[in-house]
Amino acid sequence: MKCKSIKKISIGLLIFGLTGCILSCNQIKEELHDSEGARPVMEQEQEPLPKGVLVPEGSLYTLEEIEQLDSKQITWGPGSILDGQGRPEACVMLQQQYGKYGAWFIGQEEDKVYLTFDEGYENGYTSQILDVLKQKNVSAVFFVTMDYVTKEPELVQRMIDEGHAVGNHTTNHPNMTRISLEDAKKEVEQLHEYIQREFGYEMMLFRAPEGAISEQTMALLQSMGYENVLWSFAYHDWDVNQQMSCETALKKATEQLHPGAIYLLHAVSRTNAEILGDWIDAVRAQGSEFGNWEVSW
Repeated sequence: MKCKSIKKISIGLLIFGLTGCILSCNQIKEELHDSEGARPVMEQEQEPLPKGVLVPEGSLYTLEEIEQLDSKQITWGPGSILDGQGRPEACVMLQQQYGKYGAWFIGQEEDKVYLTFDEGYENGYTSQILDVLKQKNVSAVFFVTMDYVTKEPELVQRMIDEGHAVGNHTTNHPNMTRISLEDAKKEVEQLHEYIQREFGYEMMLFRAPEGAISEQTMALLQSMGYENVLWSFAYHDWDVNQQMSCETALKKATEQLHPGAIYLLHAVSRTNAEILGDWIDAVRAQGSEFGNWEVSW
C-alpha cells in the first residue's frame, strides 16, 4: 500500500474480523468521534473521472456490483472491549470484515501510531498543531472539506509543504449513506478536482463524515481510487464549548494507546492543540513511534 508521493514510507495494515459491538444511536455518534481508524496507500496515478462517469474503467467493482451491495449504514464504533494487546476488539473484527473495501479501522505495526485530524472549519489552532508536528517530526493526515480549503488555502498549502497528507472529507459533509451513489460520487469528485487544480495535489485518503459507512459507499470510494480511513481511538473533542481539561484529555489519549492505533482528533479543539506535544512525547516514552502517511501529488 502506498499513497503516491515523493516520499515513501509504508505502513502495514492488519486485516481482521467482524464486529459484534452494536451501539445505540447516541452511543454511535459519541463513539464515531471517540476512536479512530487506519491508513491507506495507492500506487498508480489516478486521472480525474470524466463528467458523468460513476465508476472508472478497470475498477474493482462495476456500478452494477456496487448497487447490489448493502446500502444500509453500518452501526459501528471502537467500543470499550479490548483484546489481549489492548486493541479495541470491534476494530480488529471490523478490519477483517471490511478490509476488502480498502477500509482501515486499525493499523498492523505494533510499534506504530497513526495520527489524523478532521478539519470541518478553522478555529485558530491548526497553525499551532502544525508547529508542534514540525517540531516533533511527526506526519499526520488532515481531512478537509470544500468549505475549509476555500477559506484556509494557506494552511492547506502548509500541510502539503510540510509533508502531511491531505484527505477528502467530502464537499458538503453529508451522511454518505443517505444520498444516492451519484451524489456521493460528486461529493468526493468535486473536492478532489478542486484540490488537484488549486494545489497540484492528488488526494487518495477518504474519511466519511460522521464515520457513516456502508458496504456500498466503501466499494464506491475504493473504485474511485480512494482508501476508506476510519479509526480505533477518538474522544469527545469536537464540541468547542465542552472541552476536557488538558489533564483529563492527556490521560485518556495516553492510557488508550494500543498497537496500530489510529487516532482521530479534531483540530478545532483547544485542548488537543495544548496537549499535542506532551502526548507525542508520552507515546514515544512507551516505545511507540508515529507512522508516516504518504503524500501523493
